[in-house]
Amino acid sequence: MKPTKDSISVFSTKTPAVSSPATPGPSTPAALGYQMPPEWHPHQSTWLVWPKNSTTWPDSVPRVEDTYLRLLDLLTPGERVDLLVDDAETEASIRERLGSTAVSAERVVFHHIKTTDSWIRDYGPNFLLRKTQGKIEPAFNHWKFNAWGNRYEDLKEDADIPERLQTTLDMPRFQPALVLEGGSIEVNGTGVCLSTRQCLLNPNRNPSRSEAEISQYVMDYLGIRHIVWLSRGITGDDTDGHVDNLARFVNRRTLVCALEEDPADENYEALQENYQRLQEARDDQGNPFEVIPLPMPLPVERDLGRLPASYANFYIANQRILLPTFGHRRDEQAREILQRVFPNRQVVGIDSRTLIWGRGSLHCLTLQQPVPRNVNLT
Repeated sequence: MKPTKDSISVFSTKTPAVSSPATPGPSTPAALGYQMPPEWHPHQSTWLVWPKNSTTWPDSVPRVEDTYLRLLDLLTPGERVDLLVDDAETEASIRERLGSTAVSAERVVFHHIKTTDSWIRDYGPNFLLRKTQGKIEPAFNHWKFNAWGNRYEDLKEDADIPERLQTTLDMPRFQPALVLEGGSIEVNGTGVCLSTRQCLLNPNRNPSRSEAEISQYVMDYLGIRHIVWLSRGITGDDTDGHVDNLARFVNRRTLVCALEEDPADENYEALQENYQRLQEARDDQGNPFEVIPLPMPLPVERDLGRLPASYANFYIANQRILLPTFGHRRDEQAREILQRVFPNRQVVGIDSRTLIWGRGSLHCLTLQQPVPRNVNLT
């Protein structure tokens, strides 16, 4: 559906979508000088989608809304928040609730775009930057989205959200012919991408593509030169092993890696294997990474079994690190580790025991839009 003046704020644009050929070529972002910046690159804004009654939180939306108000409180001092809501009535309700908080309403920009779910990192725009003629220019990828390997038919409607945002964003939109979710990739800003074979190479995403073809798409559309492959994800993860539950870059050469030290735990083997892979991994120049273990929370379970709780699902905001916590003794241990590797940002724990009922957490719900500025770009 095309955006209208009733659905979003409209700005003129002279930058139409750039469709991708069946095989990546000279019109790809990398060929044009674009690359995906790391999450610590300064943000222009964080994008969120207001929660609703859906497949994700069918019986706990009020508690999730309270968590979103907490997110707005923590994010808005350091950056704008772009918030997708279904309609004007929802916006008015949120504005009324913000009136009793310290959140500055001027720092929250509402967009009336109907969505079916809140995991905007996976279906939203994947932002890029390039330096040309002394200026930094933005663009974004609109990857194909099939609701995590055709797992949730009713959530596929969110696949057109990047297209519907193009008028508001007023920047080029690339359309790679590949299914890819934002939570399945992690970049360091100097040419390296981290992902998992279980997800990115899963036949339920791109059954007609070979590993070589998928790798080429990722390199050409993220502007990276090298992929470090982990194996598989944690129990309960319905995304087939998104990397943002497993390992995250904290600077160009350093990663934190979720590690389970209890051999009796069902995540022990997979996480030990991923840790070993990262210790043996090299960047595109042949240099090793520093790999810092990050503990796993104790198991979080609900009626249908174990949920994919992980401290690695943190979000790097301009002023703070937002860390999911689960009411466990390891919460503080994880916070202390992240505070050491992010000395210039305050690490704040956010109780995510209700969020995780939807099988995702803070990083899955957030999406950073980088400032067009030459920071950590090659």
